[in-house]
Amino acid sequence: MVGKILKVEKKVGDRVEEDDVIVVMEAMKMEIPIVAPVSGVIKEIKVEPGQAVEAEHLLAEIE
Repeated sequence: MVGKILKVEKKVGDRVEEDDVIVVMEAMKMEIPIVAPVSGVIKEIKVEPGQAVEAEHLLAEIE
C-alpha cells in the first residue's frame, strides 16, 4: 500500500512510550496514526510531510 506522510508528531531526541503517535499518514483517503512499537528516544526521523511511502518503509529509529 502506498501512503503519504501528513504530519510528523515527534522530533529527534523526543522520548516516546509504546503506542505514542510518531507520524500520521494518509492512505486510501484515511488518516492513519503510526505509533511507536517500543518505548525509547527518537534517534532519527526518516520521513517528512508530503513524502510518499510504501509498506515496510522505515519511518523512524528508536533506541
